[in-house]
Amino acid sequence: MRSSILIADSGSTKTDWLLHIEGGEDVRVSTQGINPYYLSQQQMREILSDELWPQLQEKTENVGAVCFYGAGCRKDVAHLLEEVLRDFLSVPYVEVHSDMLAVARATCRDEAGIACILGTGSNSCLYDGVSIVRQTPALGFILGDEGSGAVLGKRLVGDVFKHQIPDTLAENFLAEYQLDMNSLLNKVYKQPLPNRYLASFTRFLSKYHDEAYVKNLLREEFSRFIHRNLLQYDAMDLPVHFVGSIAYVFSQDLVAALEQNSMKAGKILRSPLDGLVAYHLSKSGS
Repeated sequence: MRSSILIADSGSTKTDWLLHIEGGEDVRVSTQGINPYYLSQQQMREILSDELWPQLQEKTENVGAVCFYGAGCRKDVAHLLEEVLRDFLSVPYVEVHSDMLAVARATCRDEAGIACILGTGSNSCLYDGVSIVRQTPALGFILGDEGSGAVLGKRLVGDVFKHQIPDTLAENFLAEYQLDMNSLLNKVYKQPLPNRYLASFTRFLSKYHDEAYVKNLLREEFSRFIHRNLLQYDAMDLPVHFVGSIAYVFSQDLVAALEQNSMKAGKILRSPLDGLVAYHLSKSGS
């Protein structure tokens, strides 16, 4: 009898898996990211074979459903990953959806709301309790991603080198990261994944969170996220939910920015996995 459900939350570099076993203890493992927009079916099979299977092995024997949510899981390529998961795990039921739907289901469940991602990047949607009905485009950290780790890091390091930050903080920053302008420019303009590199500087913001400069930067950037994304939905009466490390770590400043814009905060989670388990169990009647 199949009584387990395997749920995945994937970015392009990391996938977190949660195997919920009815009457047993949840199993959590991680593999590299599985993005069907960039990976071939053979590459996806290899990740499952080399990384997932050794960690789960016989535990997948009674899995009745796999629900995979991830970056790059667009409708035109999601079926490729569905085929791989169904064949590799011999599972009769497989769903593959976007990471944005994961956030909406994990936080809103069956209620209408605004669901947001606030981590390395940022994104949002208007959810009616069943499906996503509207999205403001994220546009990435160069054109958008307001409030994200990448944009916060970009603003912080820019302020350091343009002398827009208190001297003591600038000195602490340069001492902690041993960073000069040439190294910075090389990392941002010549090396891969500059968004993640820039987001790594948010640790400094967390460390010096009580400084007036840091608080102002956070409130200002979160307000930009609200104005340029959330107010587009014209849904001031709905709760605003968040998933992601930036939202979780700086939740106090985020809630304050929402209140200043007459919006109400809902759930703020670091990861959507537990919320997704609860959502799918409610649908299955378990």
